[in-house]
Formats: sequence, structure tokens, C-alpha cells
Amino acid sequence: MKFWQMLHWVEPDQLLPIAQFAEELGFEGVMLGDHAVYPEVVNTVYPYSPDGKPPMTHASPYPDCWIALGMIAAVTSRLKLSVSVYVLPLRNPIEVAKATGTLAVMSNNRVVLGAGSGWMKEEFDAYGVDFRRRGKRLDECMEIARKIWTGDMVSHAGSEFQFDACRVLPAPSQPVPIYLGGVSAPALRRTAEKADGWIGNGTDPDDVPGVLAQLQKLRAAAGRDHLPFETVIGLTRPANVDTLKRLRDAGMTAGCSAPFMFSLGPQSSLDEKRRLMEQFAKDYIQPLQE
Repeated sequence: MKFWQMLHWVEPDQLLPIAQFAEELGFEGVMLGDHAVYPEVVNTVYPYSPDGKPPMTHASPYPDCWIALGMIAAVTSRLKLSVSVYVLPLRNPIEVAKATGTLAVMSNNRVVLGAGSGWMKEEFDAYGVDFRRRGKRLDECMEIARKIWTGDMVSHAGSEFQFDACRVLPAPSQPVPIYLGGVSAPALRRTAEKADGWIGNGTDPDDVPGVLAQLQKLRAAAGRDHLPFETVIGLTRPANVDTLKRLRDAGMTAGCSAPFMFSLGPQSSLDEKRRLMEQFAKDYIQPLQE
């Protein structure tokens, strides 16, 4: 089983040394969090907590994902680079495809586009994007990105985006994998039908086999169960190595070390984060690589 280090809300000046240390410890990759803007007033209910309140605030740092991951790529050689998750329908897909394609070229294909439909209506309002159409926009964004990554002359005529034939170079030597987040029925169906992997927002270990079985059933119905598929799942409570081995046998390909804020608070030193990562590697990465 592989493991990713989540970098949500990390102090920006610590991102590069943490990523380098993650590579040294044997992590598969790192994932940033994403919000384009964080409005002062947010009334949208957060769908991933029991009380509907988000763990982040308008004081939480969200550096530009592709600039930050480009910097991380420059100081690492093996580590994979992704976002959990990028609010893709908020953005112009040509710009995203250009940024991720360039990063793939310059990182030797280490980038994964971790994306989702978004949950915060106020963020869409700030961009002037219709929150109600985010699912349709997400579908077209993925379609457009995959066209552009071919390096061919491509056009698009959809309900959300339209453009005449154009070309974006440099193009990656292989398509950038897309992992989708979300736990709703539409999100899981979209993941099974269109994505190369799934990023779980936080799942109880007892519930993981059921979600994986559901994804497998949906992928089989879509005729895609023969294709490679990654599942990066954060657990809502600690699991021992034996439990993780059972989840691996059920189809879980990767776990993650949770954002540091959850165990160390909103701010912590680099040494504190390093110690936490070392302990995680000792408890999980090393035993599950044997």
C-alpha cells in the first residue's frame, strides 16, 4: 500500500522541506488543498463534517496549486504531485490543462489532477460561475483537458465551453491521470465512469470495503473495471497494520497522513511536522512495504 502526505494549510515556507522529507521517508506523493478564494461570509453547509462546519477558515493559506507543486517538483525527483481536491469547474479548462500538462512535462509525468465539483457556493459567486452547473462543467473540463493533453489540434462544442480548433504545447508524453473526490451517488458514478482514481475525503475503516465494492460495481457497469484505478483514502479513525492489509485486499491502493492541523494545530514547527511524519512512516509505510 502507498501513502500520501496531505499538505493542506501548511505554512508556505515549510512546503518544500516537508515535501523533500516525504520523499526521503518513502511517501508516494503529496497533495495540496485548494480554494481559489475564501469569502469572508460562508453560509454553505460543509458536506464532510457532522455539524456542517468546515475545518478551514478565511485565515487558512491556499497557495496557488500549480506554482507550489512546480516548486516541489524542482526539489524532488520521485514524489508524485496532486491536489485534494482542485475545484476544477471554477476554472477555465484550457488554463488548467496547460498548467498541468506543463508540470507533467517538467516533472517526468509525476502530476495527478485531483479534482472535484466544489462545495462552496460563495466561491463560485465570486468567480461569476453558476454553482448549479458545476457538475456539467466538471465533466466538460475533464473532456477538454484530455483533448488538450494529446498535443493535437482540438476543438470543443459543449453546453459549458466552446472553442475553435487550437493546440497547446508542450504536451505530456502520456495523459495526466485524473482522480476525483466526492462521496455522493453522482460523484461516485462520475468517478467510476470518467476517472482514473478516487480520493476519499475521510472514511471510517469499517465503511471502506462497501465504498470500494460500490465503485467496482459502477466501474464494471461502465465497462471500465479492467483499467488501472487508484483509491487514495483518508481514514477518520486510526487503523492498525492488519486492518490496512485487509483494506488493501479489498481494493484500497493508498492511504494518507492527515493534514498536520488535525494533530498539531493551525501552526506548528517544521521539526514537529517531521517527527509526526517519521512516526507515520515507522507505523505504516515501513511495515506495509515489507
